[in-house]
Amino acid sequence: MNKYYELAKPGIIYGNSITAIAGFFLATKGDINWLLLVAMLIGLGFVMGGACVYNNCLDRDIDQKMSRTQTRATVTREISERNAWIYGSVLLLAGAAILFFFTNILTLCIAFIGTIIYVGIYTPLKRRTVYSTLIGALAGATPPVVGYCAVTGVFNVEALLLFLILFFWQMPHFYAIAIYRQSEYEAAGIPLLPIKKGIAQTKVHMLVYVILFTLVALSLAFFFLGFVRYIYLAVMLIVSVMWLYFSISGFFRKTDSTQWARKMFLFSLIVITTWSLLLVILYFVSLM
Repeated sequence: MNKYYELAKPGIIYGNSITAIAGFFLATKGDINWLLLVAMLIGLGFVMGGACVYNNCLDRDIDQKMSRTQTRATVTREISERNAWIYGSVLLLAGAAILFFFTNILTLCIAFIGTIIYVGIYTPLKRRTVYSTLIGALAGATPPVVGYCAVTGVFNVEALLLFLILFFWQMPHFYAIAIYRQSEYEAAGIPLLPIKKGIAQTKVHMLVYVILFTLVALSLAFFFLGFVRYIYLAVMLIVSVMWLYFSISGFFRKTDSTQWARKMFLFSLIVITTWSLLLVILYFVSLM
């Protein structure tokens, strides 16, 4: 059973669930519907798990070439390809049913749009173009929107800002991984930006996206967070300035950028976790 559990990439599910919770609490203006929250998380988790299983099936050949993925059950054949496809389909259908019966059609559609982009577009294109990361970020930006729309049933400016915040955050996050795991991706023949365009150009892209993330994340405070916006503004300013500092410091690394990229990756996790928890905390602060 543990092999099936790992095949669904639980780390990705848990990480995206945090941002989905953030979107849910941003949308909640009154009492919390705990049943809706739990149903949204389980439904979205199953959908994401199914998509990840499909991804493992389609990426089995390149997973064989990277050390961190060589032990996946689809690679070692501990789970047959047929059983993996069935397992992924069951997760997707179960998640779709939960979202349909407990949330709304819009939430279900957004979850499946993310799945289609991730499995049907990003997965095949990452073998062919450096721009696949942009496409993957589109899918990865949907969880907070799913959480938001589960409450509201509408896609509005708030939902768009949530989408953009996650989209801009993912780009430097992914590029940091691409730099410090560059040798693995080269071995697998995946044409990521640092491989094709160089690390220096990748650092420029990372800085631009960090700036865009900062601007969009802070704009959320001015327009939608009411009297608690100053708390949000202060915390996000501190975190964003630190991330900008880390990003700029990379230009002074003239030789090995691996250690710097790993720090950028780790700090990006701190940034998104802080942002997500902040939205949850501010919901309760606003009730005081």
